[in-house]
Amino acid sequence: MIRLKTEKDIPYLRESGKILSLVLCTLDVLAQEGLSLSELDKEAQKIIKEHNATSAFLGYRGEQGGKPYPASICTSLNDVIVHGIPNGYCLRKGDVISIDVGINYKGYITDGAFTKSIGKTTNKIEQFIKETRRALQDAITITDINHTLGDIGAIIEVIANKRGYGIAEGLTGHGVGFELHEDPSVYNFGTKNTGMKLKEGLVLAIEPMFTLGSGEVVEGKEGEFKTKDGLLAAHFEQTILITNTIPELLTKLPDLD
Repeated sequence: MIRLKTEKDIPYLRESGKILSLVLCTLDVLAQEGLSLSELDKEAQKIIKEHNATSAFLGYRGEQGGKPYPASICTSLNDVIVHGIPNGYCLRKGDVISIDVGINYKGYITDGAFTKSIGKTTNKIEQFIKETRRALQDAITITDINHTLGDIGAIIEVIANKRGYGIAEGLTGHGVGFELHEDPSVYNFGTKNTGMKLKEGLVLAIEPMFTLGSGEVVEGKEGEFKTKDGLLAAHFEQTILITNTIPELLTKLPDLD
């Protein structure tokens, strides 16, 4: 069921998004060679608590009621696309990390993620990261009441196909706001002028997930999703409010170097 947000809800969603943006930007600075993933999680927990919010991920069981998620953020390394659990691993030069954060502020949830490389890496990898982000940026430009869900998927798919990237199979964006995952699903492929027409008050988490390989996905031992061929993945996500004019970005991402 689609749950539109009203003027009463929007201030809380904005505050949720501000907290999330602060967490992401802080972790972007901290994510350097030698820092452990668990240290990133602890810093996120600290900021979230200081702003009277909670993690939307911690304890989350998923739609099927599985094992509760044990951390406040997701840290997905290299071939891990999403849902990587922070642990004692220390970042190394050449790693590619995606950091995903969900914030619950007074019952209002926002979701966002970014990918970065640790230290210098190849031009191919840097271009891959930038093009994944570009897919998100291009999708945001047409996220308004004059477009459809199919338009969002189509514009993301165009970039993947042009660059020869895989689109992570079975992983999608989603509605968000009252719950972490709401209807509708937001696919990273599609056909223009198809699907549900976007409506004022709809809040979407749009999240392109590209791979340097085939796009085939496997589930790891801890519930993370990885590329089947072991090649790199990249993931960017923002929470967007659809208005009667231009889309409002409820979350902000760190700048790419």
